[in-house]
Amino acid sequence: MPPLSGQEMLRMWEIGQPLHPVDRALAMLAVASPETDWETLASWSIGRRDALLLALRESTFGRQLVGLASCPACEEQAEFTLDSAKLRLEAPDESDALSTIHVANYEVSVRLLDSHDLAAIVGCTDVAAARSLLAQRCVMRALRDGADVTGETYPEAVVAAVGAHLAERDPQADLELEMACDSCEHRWLAILDIGTFLWTEISAEARRLVREVSQLARAFGWREADILALSTVRRQAYLELTT
Repeated sequence: MPPLSGQEMLRMWEIGQPLHPVDRALAMLAVASPETDWETLASWSIGRRDALLLALRESTFGRQLVGLASCPACEEQAEFTLDSAKLRLEAPDESDALSTIHVANYEVSVRLLDSHDLAAIVGCTDVAAARSLLAQRCVMRALRDGADVTGETYPEAVVAAVGAHLAERDPQADLELEMACDSCEHRWLAILDIGTFLWTEISAEARRLVREVSQLARAFGWREADILALSTVRRQAYLELTT
């Protein structure tokens, strides 16, 4: 995936400002892949979506990811550095839309989660309720003791089994980092949301670009499009002339 230009980054930042993180992730891909319509992007599995966001992040900002995570034990900030190449996991075979699992007296056919499913739980404040709703959405058919069951709330054993199966089948959708706190030596697992991570970087870069455009426009009277069309090296050279 080609890196984002300055104009694309500002457009992405402008579009994404009012959006929920679920839609914001799709908006970033929509700007980077204008040939793909929104509905198609939203129907991709979360793992496929996140793999493309990771590729976009790597091409634009490089392979190294540096971030902070708050220790749940002492609340100290723990810094982590990652190589994006090591975060790319095997993608599921989406040509086979359904997979079947057996748990207790249930046999359920499950599809992978997509952005529509994540959007459906945006208003859920209860984790258990959100997990149950996701299970109901992604279970395409359920048999209990060989008989079809529809429209019911599945027991916790089924919900847990569905969640574990989806995490195994689409691992890119659920990236866990092993974290360790230097202060209290507490260890924990942290979820890496590549969409949120990338958005934070894009926001910082967009604000920097806005400041540079403002500075150069005042100094030379140039248009925004002309300033953004300059390479980073040339733009920095002109900025040095204004100080």
